[in-house]
Amino acid sequence: MIPTAFRRFFIAVTLVGLTLSGTSCSQSQQQSGGPSGAAAGGKTIGVSIQDLQAQFYEDLEAGMKAEAVKYGYTVTFVDANRDAARQQSQVEDFISKKVDAIVLTPADSKAVGPAIVEANQANIPVFTADIASTASHGTVIAHVASDNIQGGRVAADLMCKALAGKGTVAIIDQPEVTSVQDRVKGFKLEVQAKCPAVQIVADQDAGGDEGKAESVTDNLLQRLPDLSGIFGINDNSALGAVAAVKAASKIGKIKIVGYDASPIGRKAIDSGEMIGDPQQHPDMIGQLTIDAIHDYFNGKTPKKVIPVAVGSYTGLPKP
Repeated sequence: MIPTAFRRFFIAVTLVGLTLSGTSCSQSQQQSGGPSGAAAGGKTIGVSIQDLQAQFYEDLEAGMKAEAVKYGYTVTFVDANRDAARQQSQVEDFISKKVDAIVLTPADSKAVGPAIVEANQANIPVFTADIASTASHGTVIAHVASDNIQGGRVAADLMCKALAGKGTVAIIDQPEVTSVQDRVKGFKLEVQAKCPAVQIVADQDAGGDEGKAESVTDNLLQRLPDLSGIFGINDNSALGAVAAVKAASKIGKIKIVGYDASPIGRKAIDSGEMIGDPQQHPDMIGQLTIDAIHDYFNGKTPKKVIPVAVGSYTGLPKP
């Protein structure tokens, strides 16, 4: 027969063991993200978007949100409003809040460097989406974006076809942004290769803004009355060009190609105001960015550059 004192000691030890086992199990489930199997569920991601008012970035945001739900992540979005200093401040705020990862679509590809360095020093991984950093300092884990050189080639193919291989073209540019640099590079390379009789006679900065693009285009039309085509580096730029061309009663005469195939861009193409757009998939860019972060959280090394193919949109099918 077991003495009473010994039985009490045995029961106490058993209860302590069960308690510790339960605590260990609970901690393990939190770290693995629970039943979903997401090894880093519950983490927070801070995202600073170049311009949250643009349809492209609204779609990118939606793609990120949908994918984050799958892994149990919380994603906080802020609008840099195309202001590099504002974006720097937003990154500092993310650092103070101890987010687990930061995603940037840089307002300025070079000026974003110090913000990335600050995040690096706080041991917070940085990812970029759509627009890459060209700063000489700061480490980015992965960059997810459309293949913009290919997209520029698509824009050139649309323009060459519309102009039947000859004419003069102006580019409404935003040269401080890497994705735009690639679009323009692809456009120029393809024009040279496919329709060398098409001359690029102007390349002007409008900051990706519709109002500025309208003003720039208006000046171009006065300076280049025989202009045949305009390539706007995003739909806002192209729609600004449309407004100026429409005011000059030259819709149809001047062929306009945009970039993005956003809903407003597609509407202008469907109505005949624009001839077509390279079509990006911002929702997929958002999704793949979250996937890359998830891989990183789980000890995997994502590809340094994750490209997303670009298609084309030339209007609704004719009845």
